[in-house]
Amino acid sequence: MSLQDKDRIFTNVYGFQPWNLKAAQARGDWDNTKALMERGQDAIIEEMKASGLRGRGGAGFPTGMKWSFMPKQSKDGRPSFLVINADESEPGSCKDREIIRHDPHKLIEGALVAGYAMRARAAYIYIRGEYIREAETLFAAVQEAYDAGLVGKNACGSGYDFDVFVHRGAGAYICGEETAMIESLEGKKGQPRLKPPFPAGAGLYGCPTTVNNVESIAVAPTILRRGASWFSSFGRDNNKGTKLFQISGHVNRPCVVEEEMSIPFSELIEKHCGGIRGGRDNLLAVIPGGSSVPLVPASEIWDAPMDFDGLRAVGSGLGTAAVIVMDKSTDIVRAIARLSYFYKHESCGQCTPCREGTGWMWRVMERLRTGDADVSEIDMLFNVTKQVEGHTICALGDAAAWPIQGLIKHFRPEIERRIAENVRPELSEAAE
Repeated sequence: MSLQDKDRIFTNVYGFQPWNLKAAQARGDWDNTKALMERGQDAIIEEMKASGLRGRGGAGFPTGMKWSFMPKQSKDGRPSFLVINADESEPGSCKDREIIRHDPHKLIEGALVAGYAMRARAAYIYIRGEYIREAETLFAAVQEAYDAGLVGKNACGSGYDFDVFVHRGAGAYICGEETAMIESLEGKKGQPRLKPPFPAGAGLYGCPTTVNNVESIAVAPTILRRGASWFSSFGRDNNKGTKLFQISGHVNRPCVVEEEMSIPFSELIEKHCGGIRGGRDNLLAVIPGGSSVPLVPASEIWDAPMDFDGLRAVGSGLGTAAVIVMDKSTDIVRAIARLSYFYKHESCGQCTPCREGTGWMWRVMERLRTGDADVSEIDMLFNVTKQVEGHTICALGDAAAWPIQGLIKHFRPEIERRIAENVRPELSEAAE
């Protein structure tokens, strides 16, 4: 059962209406926000817990629980902060961009409600440097909210003071990691911090901080207005709510669409994308959650529920729900080699396994792509991915390892075929 229009949270995701405050209020944003805040900070957090919302930035951590980690009162006078991750550098992911350029007031109102619930002094929205027009829209929308008294001193007449700052990044993928984002906001080099301490204890400027994705924050006011039971009526247990899916690649109509969690992959593609280019039989593989999750071959993905648990069951993950579809015209080894280059380029260089391993893995992937390798190197490459995975401060090492692991697991015969067809004379002589 797919989502009905009346249940959509993002009603202007395609930009058919203006993004400005007047149009946003006509769509229901900023509708008596003061009343939402008057429920009380703990009540808002409990409602978010009851809704079953899990973080929409990739990790899928329960949002209400994350908010509850923030200290209820400052023992030493330190303020608390909310940092909103609008960096969206994951290849294939483009949902936050649509929210920011077409529905920015949902995000700003969500920042106020979430910030109030966590007793935060201000929200910092860290937007990806390449999002130039989106940043212009966001700056203008924040100014509109200030001018209307919706944020700032006595926000929405609630008696609560709350500021919203927009900070533009400089195009570093690593700054999508929460502690690297905090470092960057502080004006330092974007490199992840060791945890603990966790941001909820010591984050931005050493103060308690929560980092949330744009979509996680933007849905909060609607959940509070319509109720946790409404939101949790969509999706399977532990995978509740609606979700923005971004489908790119070899489908007839690539799109960003809001659907309910747990929708089968086949329904998502057939209903919203007009099917696979060349028909279902032409499907080769799908990367279901952005480039850092393992690919899933056509035979396993078709009936898979698009949620955290359903995709884990087929050896992948939902991630940001950036669905990259590849048909049989795809050079699958080259595609994964290209991703390996991306992770090599974006490694911050702080951890040795990632700094050295990403470059090494890319170089081996290039040789496998051309077949200029030995079959034994396939297992050697797999073993190196295991030495990188789980041995770094942040998850970039895992993100670099998983696509290669997925390729070797599902498309090993294709790699071996290339090597067999490109047997070098010196290898033949050595074998004799």
